[in-house]
Amino acid sequence: MFSNIFFSIRLSDIFEFPPSFEPVTLHPPSGSTPFHIPPEIYTSALDLKVPVTIATLYLISVFFLNKYNTSHQNQPWSISKYKLFDISVIIHNVLLILFSGWTFLGMWGTIQRSVSSPRSNDGLVGTVDSLCKIHGLRGLGRSFIYNSTISQWTPQTPSLYLDESGILDLASPGRMWNEGLAFYGWLFYLSKFYEVIDTLIIIVKGKKSGVLQTFHHAGAMFCMWSGIRFMSPPIWMFVFVNSAIHSLMYTYYSINALKLPVSQYLKKLLTILQITQLAVGILYAANHSFISYLFLTEIPIIETIIDDSVSATTPPLSSTTATPKNLAQVIKKLLIFSLGASDVVKTETTQPKYIENVTYKTLTNYVTCLDTSGQNFAIWLNVLYLIPLIGLFLRFFSKSYRTKNTKSRSVGEIEIVKNLPVEKESNETNENKI
Repeated sequence: MFSNIFFSIRLSDIFEFPPSFEPVTLHPPSGSTPFHIPPEIYTSALDLKVPVTIATLYLISVFFLNKYNTSHQNQPWSISKYKLFDISVIIHNVLLILFSGWTFLGMWGTIQRSVSSPRSNDGLVGTVDSLCKIHGLRGLGRSFIYNSTISQWTPQTPSLYLDESGILDLASPGRMWNEGLAFYGWLFYLSKFYEVIDTLIIIVKGKKSGVLQTFHHAGAMFCMWSGIRFMSPPIWMFVFVNSAIHSLMYTYYSINALKLPVSQYLKKLLTILQITQLAVGILYAANHSFISYLFLTEIPIIETIIDDSVSATTPPLSSTTATPKNLAQVIKKLLIFSLGASDVVKTETTQPKYIENVTYKTLTNYVTCLDTSGQNFAIWLNVLYLIPLIGLFLRFFSKSYRTKNTKSRSVGEIEIVKNLPVEKESNETNENKI
């Protein structure tokens, strides 16, 4: 099966800027989700103006609030000294723990229902097909793809129509989008706007929002928007893996907010997990632009023929003897015939019997992983975002851990580190997420 999967460079069709905004994002099928999202709200939230407006306001606010804190010698705001503020921070973290964990479990179920195992009859090609084609019915060759040339959805194989009119049921279950990605991915996209509260917490404590913190939050808005808006296949991984990492990270923040001790090794491990998910995400997503694969399908060819064993038959005419009793009828028939009418018994013909002869034709299907320029645009927007983000994380890792490990510290220095305010330590690590 490995020989049926290829890497090829496509520069003419999917590498297009600006990308095509077709097709419209398909909203989750009604009745298939934990709760209903009105289609008009679903579509409106994916308007480009939404992330542009919120990200712009976020960046402007961070710029001026950083200047404000600097001018006030980075003193904590008065509101941060109230117990209610500490409780609000804990509630914020717990809400994101619950949401991230719920999203992770939801995506786990989505993967179980839609991704084909390499051990199945379809083999590795079936797995690749289920990860590349996220719309349609479960099974190799049973997906729906968007044909940009004719601007409509079409079946991956010509015989895959769901009714005689050739109309596809785009709400069909079986593939990743309708099985949960459309629902959980959209909510995860919206959560990127809520997460800017992390930055607000840092600023209220009198600290500056660093480059890593600010770049991370603003960029995540656009990356999740593009992945869901263009229904790009690899976006499932960012929702699935990132929600798992977020569950761990916000658990750590909650422990910090409760002023409980946390091992330095745990903090280091969480940072390593962050960097690893970014690196793996880049490699996984970028491969989609170059993957293609082959598989065979059998298409039924139905030929309708007439059954020769059934022929037209005409019943024989019965002879009639002109007797006095029927003489009047004979005269009547002669009169009718003379007037141009006919009273001759008509031939009764039996309708021919039709039978269907079904044969199968084997087709070789060459399929590219991506269908639209929008799907490809979302991938490379994420790649261009993740590369510098990895650099920022590596710099953070070096400053936070390697420097501390290489320094020889006296007992007095160790005491100083122990007595650092918990909130500063939390703020620095609060940059540690995506």
